[in-house]
Amino acid sequence: MKLGVMVPVGGSDGPDGQLPGWADTRRLAEAAEQSGLDSVWLADHFFYRDPAGTTYGMHEAWTLLSALAVVTSRVELGTMVLCASFRDPGLVAKMAATLDEVSGGRLILGVGAGWHDPEYEANGLPTDHRVGRFEEWLEIVARLVRGETVSMEGKYYTVVDNALVPAPQRRIPVLVAALRPRMLDLTAQWADAWNTAWFGAVDEKVRERLDDFDAALERNQRPAGEVATTVGVTVRDPDQPAIPDGASNALAGTVEELAEALTEYAALGVDHLVVGLEPMTPRSVERLAEAGRLAFG
Repeated sequence: MKLGVMVPVGGSDGPDGQLPGWADTRRLAEAAEQSGLDSVWLADHFFYRDPAGTTYGMHEAWTLLSALAVVTSRVELGTMVLCASFRDPGLVAKMAATLDEVSGGRLILGVGAGWHDPEYEANGLPTDHRVGRFEEWLEIVARLVRGETVSMEGKYYTVVDNALVPAPQRRIPVLVAALRPRMLDLTAQWADAWNTAWFGAVDEKVRERLDDFDAALERNQRPAGEVATTVGVTVRDPDQPAIPDGASNALAGTVEELAEALTEYAALGVDHLVVGLEPMTPRSVERLAEAGRLAFG
């Protein structure tokens, strides 16, 4: 099982619960690479506004990911996940092909339909038919990054004889974050990987999500195991100061207990575990890497 981490992009992810800067993002990604972890991931938001109306700033995800491609050399680079509504499908496919070239074939193109209405409203984006729009968007992106020439006259998107020139050097893996049956079916049809999040210890909810995706694969006649399973888990280091509004279900035991939790996820057949660290510090990265070494050698 691969092991990766989210890196700071905004909100209270930075030191002392403050907005992180580029140096904080870079520091965590470099720590992940040096400690032997497999991947680093960035969330994609304009901003986040909580129910009380407090707005938290965010840096632009793709710009940061491109910068990380230059300052790292080994770890996979992923978005968890890129919001389809923010960028046209042809542009995203072109961006993906270029970043995969820059990074030496390390990109995982994680995408989703979007959900945070305040971002949409602030930027004049439509909030209706998000899954319907995503259905067309995903087909265009997936086919383009596979090297196809694509024509589609859809309800929301139209492309005519569109192709990536130059073509990608490899089949860039497309990951889709999905929960409900329609999104799970789209994932089974078009994706190379599926994401579900955010969890703590393995429980019935985790097992139910995995079963739901297995059912989607069966409905869409996609062989089991052909689509990688990526699960997001929150891990808290109890020996560092707690972050504001931390996840109530975060794994917060000893390194040995964390290693046991990792082996439980591996036993379920999870291919890639992506960890949201509390706090996002190099010390937290090394602690996770130590647990990974205990679990998997």
